[in-house]
Amino acid sequence: MIYHVRARFRPETASDLLNKLGDGTIGRQVPDGSEIVASMNRAVITEDGVVEWTELCFCATPLQHERSTVLDSYFDDIVTERTSAHQRFDGTPFMQHLESVAGQSS
Repeated sequence: MIYHVRARFRPETASDLLNKLGDGTIGRQVPDGSEIVASMNRAVITEDGVVEWTELCFCATPLQHERSTVLDSYFDDIVTERTSAHQRFDGTPFMQHLESVAGQSS
């Protein structure tokens, strides 16, 4: 199933998330690491600070494994809604935002 996800990013975690996305830590996670990385590359952050993306997941509870291993460490107020396909959303690419915030905290 594909889910439209909305969440609030914790900016104080930017460097850690960027490092784990970049060094392959998250990408190597089985079974969903590559999908989490792809999802973060699809994500945007809106003007009101909400991060939106779509993510493929086969858990009985939407994003259960992704949340327990990655997402809940970096995001709050995660809301999922089933959708029929990956979508594009208006906003700043999340990875660009992440790099900017991580650079400010260095």
